[in-house]
Amino acid sequence: MLHAIHTNIAPQHALETALGSLRQLIVQRMQAYFNNQSFDFTTVAREAFSRTSLQETVQKFIPQVSLSEEWVVLMLAIAPHIQPNFFESIIAEHLPNGGDFPEFGGVKGTAHRGMLPTGETAQFIVAGNDIEARLAVLALFEEPHFFYRNDIIWLEAVKEGEPFMSGRIILAPEWVNFLLTGREIKPKFSADFPAKLVQTKMEWSDLVLHSFTAEQIEDVKRWFYFHAELEKDENLSRKINRGYRVLFHGPPGTGKTLTAGLMGKEFGKDVYRVDLSQIVSKYIGETEKNLSKIFDRAEHKDWILFFDEADALFGKRTNVQSSHDKYANQEVSFLLQRVEDFHGLLILASNFKSNMDEAFLRRFHSIVHFPMPNAQERLKLWKQSLPASLRQQGKLELMQLAEAHEISGASIVNIVQYAALRALSREDKALTHEDLLLGIKRELRKEEKST
Repeated sequence: MLHAIHTNIAPQHALETALGSLRQLIVQRMQAYFNNQSFDFTTVAREAFSRTSLQETVQKFIPQVSLSEEWVVLMLAIAPHIQPNFFESIIAEHLPNGGDFPEFGGVKGTAHRGMLPTGETAQFIVAGNDIEARLAVLALFEEPHFFYRNDIIWLEAVKEGEPFMSGRIILAPEWVNFLLTGREIKPKFSADFPAKLVQTKMEWSDLVLHSFTAEQIEDVKRWFYFHAELEKDENLSRKINRGYRVLFHGPPGTGKTLTAGLMGKEFGKDVYRVDLSQIVSKYIGETEKNLSKIFDRAEHKDWILFFDEADALFGKRTNVQSSHDKYANQEVSFLLQRVEDFHGLLILASNFKSNMDEAFLRRFHSIVHFPMPNAQERLKLWKQSLPASLRQQGKLELMQLAEAHEISGASIVNIVQYAALRALSREDKALTHEDLLLGIKRELRKEEKST
């Protein structure tokens, strides 16, 4: 949603003005509350929030924040990131002798020592004690609202039995960084977000695929180009799911990850590779929890999700022989549902199609085989991989290498890199056929193949 950000918005002055307006609004609400006076939120908010450069910039991406309630919630969420004592300082003006003020809401964080606003804070500022207006504020944090749909603002989950609105207002990290600096950031890999952005400098012309594989990739591209039209069709839209699910299967190094990256590059979508080693947990229920974080984020952001070595999670279900088997099968059932409900492009990659659960296979729109390249394809890979900056000494028998060694494109790149480094280490800096042969021996030994 923030892809178009390229310039800094001079946030210091804009934020100072916006927070000053928020303080003015809160002070007037509290004065009316303690003096038992009437308070017209719409009028006061309109007076407090003059149109600033910050509002104008934000509205380019989310025009709905022109509504005063949404802007208040956005400013409430960003305030602690700038002024840790923002709320305490206002409350202290009205309660100089201290004392509890539960109507204002707010919670203490784990590391942050100041007050963090909750949904109840928004209710107090927008609605005061007006029950009908307080109920209306609930809508700002519910699923139909654009805040939730676009993964901008949500409420932190609370313990069972506690009021929903007592949850802390959470502003997505990307928006925190945008409001503070005017720049976009990408989610960072962590235990809470076990996925990495897939990026590539290569182009489709660098990818060498079997003709049948390339044809199937075109099928996926067609979905990208035309799925929006199908989803508007009066008849078909009722019968198809919004997302598209593809299985890439074949040996390592045959282009599965590169293809996913090129898809994202062509269609302007971020591709996130899910780290399955971080997802799978020995604790019952943790796998579902970790996956839910990824799926929820991806659905809001219109990402392409790429699960590598997917049979680790999406493999065949076992016969129930223990409680562990029972929960493992429950995890598979959970995954089936999340995969089917995902609205974007979901790519699962596996070295062996036979390892995949049949229930998953039935749910794929397309199953694409990435075979080991044949001799002609390997020749093309050899030619494309040779360094442009190194001269060649003697004849490089590339056709001979292509016919003699059945290896993947990734292996060929590794071999050429090794050979090029050997050439650069010599005074003449010339690449030889012997360099390539030594690279092949090294690569085959690494793969535990016969040399």
